[in-house]
Amino acid sequence: MNSIEIKTESQTASKTKNFSPASAVCGLLLGLGLAASYYAGHEFWPKAPGKVETESPAISLQSSSEQRTPILDKNNFIAEIVSKASPSVVNIDTSKSISIPGIVPLHQFGFENPIFDGDDLQAPPIQKYESHGAGSGVIIRSDGYILTNDHVVQQADEIKVTLNNGKEYKGKVVGKDKFTDLALVKIEAQNLPAAKLGVSKNLRPGDWAIAIGSPLGLSQSVTLGIVSALGRALGDLNSVDLIQTDAAINPGNSGGPLLNINGEVIGINQAIRRDGQNISFAIPIDIAKTVAEQLMQTGSIPHAYLGIAMVDMDEKVAKALNLPTDTRGVVIGRVEADSPAHKAGLLPRDVIQRINGKPVLSSREVQALVRKHKPGEKLDLALLRQQEVVLIPVKIGDYEELKNLKAEAE
Repeated sequence: MNSIEIKTESQTASKTKNFSPASAVCGLLLGLGLAASYYAGHEFWPKAPGKVETESPAISLQSSSEQRTPILDKNNFIAEIVSKASPSVVNIDTSKSISIPGIVPLHQFGFENPIFDGDDLQAPPIQKYESHGAGSGVIIRSDGYILTNDHVVQQADEIKVTLNNGKEYKGKVVGKDKFTDLALVKIEAQNLPAAKLGVSKNLRPGDWAIAIGSPLGLSQSVTLGIVSALGRALGDLNSVDLIQTDAAINPGNSGGPLLNINGEVIGINQAIRRDGQNISFAIPIDIAKTVAEQLMQTGSIPHAYLGIAMVDMDEKVAKALNLPTDTRGVVIGRVEADSPAHKAGLLPRDVIQRINGKPVLSSREVQALVRKHKPGEKLDLALLRQQEVVLIPVKIGDYEELKNLKAEAE
């Protein structure tokens, strides 16, 4: 036993005697190299519970590109979303014939032609041209209903719809609405890939936004951005609170879908700010769905209408009207002839302070309250007129009916 112990100690002493710092460093580097080679051959992400592998996969001489899809492609969820949504996006090409009258002979205006006899000079024939336009659209029903912008198909004589697979169809306008800038087009086809329609009321600034369309004729183009803001307005004619996004949108994108991270349509792309960069707007899908359903049923949208132009009240306006600077309300700047407001007795310089008992502080609030009612219903307006408050009931009119009456009178 003693010899064994002495031998062991001598061997240990011998090993200790030959130890050096250089050998320790070499051992450490060798250990790290082995560990690195071990982990380099394994996936970084942990396995899902219940799927633990008991042995390493066999080594193959094939290149890695042949064995599996690169991680970037595998995890590129944007590409996956687009691949599923793009079949429902279409190109819309429009054409319209334009006639330009010929030159009227000078003698009809009392001028004499020193060379030709006015009676012999005939006007050239009417010149005819064809105007072309392009936009995008999204299939919302598998039986051929396509949602797009009104300005894409406005006054078009012919509409050609091209699907993602290259098939072409003749399109027909089922209905359109100028106020929301939406139109519904129908093609004779079945079993089409309809888009998934989402919800826009829960959107937040910062949410992902994906635009698909045909900018400048470049079909099926995809851009990525975020929701920049909500509740934007482009003017009095467009009464919709729009989605602002920095996803690049260009001419030709109009009518195409704006998608969320789940591949659902959250908006219909509509307009851009030409004096800015990546400032684009889309019509919320909640509004678009309501309009599309009504266009399918009736082909048109009734719009509640009062017939007034308004100015928001501030200190300068109050002073101009000789009112206290703390006056609140909305000033009527103009009253349209034969409008519901005109028939009810509303006057310029009247200040709308309440509608059905609810205070209003801006023209957009007035518009929002009016839009919640249907043509034919009544509103009670509390007005400040010459330092006195008066209550006037107004029967809401339909803008389309009034427009048609004016067209007939002309």
